[in-house]
Amino acid sequence: MSSREDIKIKVCGITTVQDAHLVADAGADYIGVIIDVDFSPRRLTVEEAYPICEQSTLPVVALFFNEEAEQIQRAIAVLNPCAVQLLGQESPSLVKKLKAASTCEVWKSIHLPPQDVEEVDINEHKDSVNSLVYAGIDAIVIDTVVGTSQQNPRYGGTGQVNNWTIARSLVEAIPVPTFLAGGINPDNVKEAIELVHPYGIDLCSGVEVAPGQKNREKLRQLIRAVYGTFPRSS
Repeated sequence: MSSREDIKIKVCGITTVQDAHLVADAGADYIGVIIDVDFSPRRLTVEEAYPICEQSTLPVVALFFNEEAEQIQRAIAVLNPCAVQLLGQESPSLVKKLKAASTCEVWKSIHLPPQDVEEVDINEHKDSVNSLVYAGIDAIVIDTVVGTSQQNPRYGGTGQVNNWTIARSLVEAIPVPTFLAGGINPDNVKEAIELVHPYGIDLCSGVEVAPGQKNREKLRQLIRAVYGTFPRSS
């Protein structure tokens, strides 16, 4: 269980070097770059992400969706991120491959439906996470999925909150650092932390003025909401 003073902040969907510096100056702990994810308006190619990763003063997490191990490993060799985050239906065996082939961490997103959907098989999620932990996963990100397999589901980047009561149950059961994502913004982040007690929070659209364009004032508001002051004290 984390207190507000311990919470880590990851700002995802960085698309420019300038925004990487903006997020670092605000006091975040990580940035995320989204690599070749077709459904994301913030997607970058490896070549486009390279200068961001090279010049970032914060650890970079590179996000992938249902890619093969070899393609992820090629991107790791170029970008040298601190972690890769798997967004889709990637298996524990893929986690093992990536852990064996590189020194960077491997994170995995799991997805809850939006908060108005109450029927969730939490045991299924726990079993899935246990398999990932056994495979060596370093962190879990609880995010929101919108839609179904018949309705073009969107895994993350939805701007929608999931069921935080269920998320808290998962956080309490997961033995590795767990981030809460999905619809987090300066107005609700304090409530999210107090209810869910995650290791960190992960957000994107909540500090943007447009997809892929971060906003200085929203970032300042977020840091104030989390830590009660700006800039973040060391």
